[in-house]
Amino acid sequence: MSSLYLHIPFCSSKCPYCDFFSQVGTQRQLDRYVELLKRNIEIVSQGLAQPASLNTIFFGGGTPSLLSAPQFEDILNLIDRSFKIQSTAEITVEANPGTLNLSKLKGFRHAGVNRLSLGIQSLNDRSLRLLGRIHSASLARESIVAARTAGFDNINLDLMFALPEQNMASLEVDISALLEFEPEHVSLYGLSFEEGTEYSARQQSGQLKPCGEELYADQYMFLHHHLLKEGYEHYEISNFAKANRRCNHNQVYWQRKNCLAIGAGAHGFLDQEWGTRWHIPADMCLYEKLLLQGNDPVEILERYDHSGAMKEYVYLALRTSNGVNLQEFHGRFRVDFHQVFAEAIHKMKRYLRSSNDHCCLDIEGWLIYDHLISHFL
Repeated sequence: MSSLYLHIPFCSSKCPYCDFFSQVGTQRQLDRYVELLKRNIEIVSQGLAQPASLNTIFFGGGTPSLLSAPQFEDILNLIDRSFKIQSTAEITVEANPGTLNLSKLKGFRHAGVNRLSLGIQSLNDRSLRLLGRIHSASLARESIVAARTAGFDNINLDLMFALPEQNMASLEVDISALLEFEPEHVSLYGLSFEEGTEYSARQQSGQLKPCGEELYADQYMFLHHHLLKEGYEHYEISNFAKANRRCNHNQVYWQRKNCLAIGAGAHGFLDQEWGTRWHIPADMCLYEKLLLQGNDPVEILERYDHSGAMKEYVYLALRTSNGVNLQEFHGRFRVDFHQVFAEAIHKMKRYLRSSNDHCCLDIEGWLIYDHLISHFL
């Protein structure tokens, strides 16, 4: 087992576009949840056939930075005792401006956190208000500076694009302002209107109009070229990194490797036979009930057969600039990629780039990834 994900489903407020499992909670609820996480860690570690050694740990949410530095230290010490954290492990915490200060960030570093992912989303106050964020642009800037001062030398900054009423000029100002801080990693997300969110309801009522497809494509391509020019590698559909600064944890997902998961709403994967995906239900009451009974709260989502495993491998690999490793594909599945998916490859050959050992999508293919990947599924 190489990686561990921990879900912290609490936020200061619920963003109107967010469909992740999260809720606004009290400090008492958050403290109680930390105790449940620790119980979850103990139960999972006791159930492993052999001790795990962790290369990556990722605290996602929600807003994990609502936890205190001592709570992170407590959790990480327990993880080390239960699984063993490798000395070179990447330990990431997602954080939001408005929940941070210099003292807290120094505490995170002292606890062992060595990678910070900041949900900046925009450095334009009007856009931040539209997105329902709790922070201002100036507070976002202060948080980045504080993170550097605290000793973080591996920082990801999230930026959203395709916002209502956003034009190319305002987007250029936003990305230029973001890059002034020289982040090691940038994640870009086009705004989507997910079912069940406030934004979806506002779209259906005519209060909000999504960005048009042509403008979306123009903005995505602009960001791609701009970040390449600034020395970033576009290594996954939504992710850019400076040299040797890819997110190791996320690559575990895209490479279909083992990942344990802790916390209500968390998802994990076990790479045995053709693979098993499982989750912990996004139900706080059930989560607490099962843990207090001494039970592992996981539920199996899917056990893959040979065909399903091949399809998911391709689905994930084509999200990345590495694409499908042809030798690895043959080693895993004992079949030839080009023979198994000959029809799909023919249909989308315009967007595929092949060599002797890899097959990947070009940037135009990434733009219509959801449509193209259906040929493989």
